[in-house]
Amino acid sequence: MSGGIVECVPNFSEGCDAAKVARIAAAIGSAPGVAVLGQTMDTDHNRSVITFAGPPDAIGEGALRGIESAAAEIDLNRHQGVHPRIGAADVVPFVPIAGVTLADCARIAAHTGEEVWRRLGVPVYLYGAAATRPDRVALENVRREVRTQPNKHPDFGDGEFHPTAGATVVGARNILIAFNVNLQTSDVAVARAIARKVRFSSGGLPHVKALGLLLRSRGIAQVSMNLTDFEQTPVHLAFQAVREEAARLGVRVASSEIVGLIPRKAMEMAAGCDLMIENFRPELVLEDRLKAFGLL
Repeated sequence: MSGGIVECVPNFSEGCDAAKVARIAAAIGSAPGVAVLGQTMDTDHNRSVITFAGPPDAIGEGALRGIESAAAEIDLNRHQGVHPRIGAADVVPFVPIAGVTLADCARIAAHTGEEVWRRLGVPVYLYGAAATRPDRVALENVRREVRTQPNKHPDFGDGEFHPTAGATVVGARNILIAFNVNLQTSDVAVARAIARKVRFSSGGLPHVKALGLLLRSRGIAQVSMNLTDFEQTPVHLAFQAVREEAARLGVRVASSEIVGLIPRKAMEMAAGCDLMIENFRPELVLEDRLKAFGLL
């Protein structure tokens, strides 16, 4: 497979030690042909997101180097954070950007997952378009399975978690926007009630997944969302839904956050809406970062 551009957006279970995250990012960037586009860290989630891109023949090696570095740097036995996780390299999705298909990314994910087990002894579950079973298409189902049925075999591995790095979920999906809305309250019950109201699985907005979390370092509650199809449920509609439900509960919105990068089209669709995004800058726009590295 040659030509085209694939994005990879791994989530690592480290959001407090900037030096560790920098070493993981450097390991990813050491793969020939791979460009690290950006990274975000959150101490309460104790999680980092590193976005990188490259041609199909290079992107898997970048992911492998990042997972290897994470396995060496992160000990899940000492990990604490509000975000659910099962591994040091917790979830590693491949995303088609240009000249590749979702099926291509699924093949990259399967090959990468097999190599993670072979090289590192870290078991791998495949999800999204790479899933080998219908009950593992949704990431939340994989997390639930691991939590409630720990002896159920992964796609690659013997069922025993790595003693410090846990397991890794590798998959393929279309562009997803990670979007958090912070509330002017420390009552996490309010955030959880709003999350239940807006997420699709509870009867809310299509293509929206949501959790209510407490950010202890800031003394505020947060509605943490993944928008899996931003053209069907745009960012501004998700924001408005959270704000309206918060108002109904007597709470105001403090701000919002983009985790990782956001497609330009998503921002264009939200033109004229004040999303109250913290520290927004052009470097958060996916296409701008790809062009900066000569990938588009």
